[in-house]
Amino acid sequence: MSRIDDLLERFAPSGVSSKLLGDIAATVPGLSGKTKADFSDGNARYVSYKNAFANLSVDQSSGDFVKVAPRERQNQLRKGDVVITGSSESLAEVGMSSVVMDEPIEPLYLNSFCFALRFNDPELLFPGYAKHLFRGESIRSQIRRTASGVTRINISKPRFMQVRIPVPPLEVQHQIVRILDQFTQLEAELEAKLEAELEARRHQYEHYRENLLVTDVAKSRRARLDDLFDLRAGKFIAASDIFPEPDNVHSIPCFGGGGLRGYVAEPNQQGDLVLIGRQGALCGNVKRASGAFYATEHSVVVTPQDGVDIRWAFHLLKSMNLNQYASKSAQPGLAVGTLNQLVVDVPSLDEQVRIGSILDKFNALVNHLSVGLPAELAARRKQYEYFRDKLLTFEEAAA
Repeated sequence: MSRIDDLLERFAPSGVSSKLLGDIAATVPGLSGKTKADFSDGNARYVSYKNAFANLSVDQSSGDFVKVAPRERQNQLRKGDVVITGSSESLAEVGMSSVVMDEPIEPLYLNSFCFALRFNDPELLFPGYAKHLFRGESIRSQIRRTASGVTRINISKPRFMQVRIPVPPLEVQHQIVRILDQFTQLEAELEAKLEAELEARRHQYEHYRENLLVTDVAKSRRARLDDLFDLRAGKFIAASDIFPEPDNVHSIPCFGGGGLRGYVAEPNQQGDLVLIGRQGALCGNVKRASGAFYATEHSVVVTPQDGVDIRWAFHLLKSMNLNQYASKSAQPGLAVGTLNQLVVDVPSLDEQVRIGSILDKFNALVNHLSVGLPAELAARRKQYEYFRDKLLTFEEAAA
């Protein structure tokens, strides 16, 4: 910290200036005029919504491709561009950032659900500084105030360009990046270690799952999913009616396409059921939900017919890698009609109960590790976030 103080005293003795994004940058839209078919067998690499959402730095090796004709006019990303996710299911997750750290070695495009922020002066912000800055709480809180919506939360670009960011001297930016990159490197090493241990347990569970779900043909029948379940999308609920934490009024868990979204006042489902993510980067994920809960339109509620054990059904659906049936578009989606047509082997009810009971025990062990092992990682992340926000807070220069 003293090194940064020394640099600030030397290069910014009067404080650090802050600037409106609209004064120093412009927005660059993503792909336009593309259809679902363009995302099959593509010839050009593009940054998907998931890529931008999940990474501080854009993963340029990601295997996402789109068809782009030789003379087609589409915007290409450059080094230093800050990719912004323009919409989300929740206010807490809208406007996430990812920075293009290196000049792309081949044309690199951007999905239509994101936009890029391009600085007028490429030397104004070190890309590594922007990588941490736009994920910091001081900027994230401003970005959230630029968003609104009901079904989807969307960024208003004119309001987004009114976000104000600190622009310290490059010497200070480099020192901040050096410190914060050390934190992220330590976090990545710890995460890899914990993930390896957890992955070993997952493989054990999957090994038993795949073996137990292989059914004796002579003792089973073939059936479509719509013969076994009632698959139905949940119902819309306004984002303003979903609260991040439960209280006396909002105590009902609410599930969207990616899992738990928050808590609401009234349920629309009751029982021991399975949910399939229907929309978004995580579509096809399978979760259990019990008791009273709310399922949004971005999830598919799976209700078993007579003669179907819900525990067996859960493990069967998890084994099917349902994401492979999602639409190959910028915002992936999973159609109920597609799910209904899938065919599976169905053992007797007694056998379903036996398989479900065994796999529940293995799954419980994995879930126990999933909760317990990341505690140290969560503490490390909080440490990084604390120092990140502290390092990115400056005494502002007088106007």
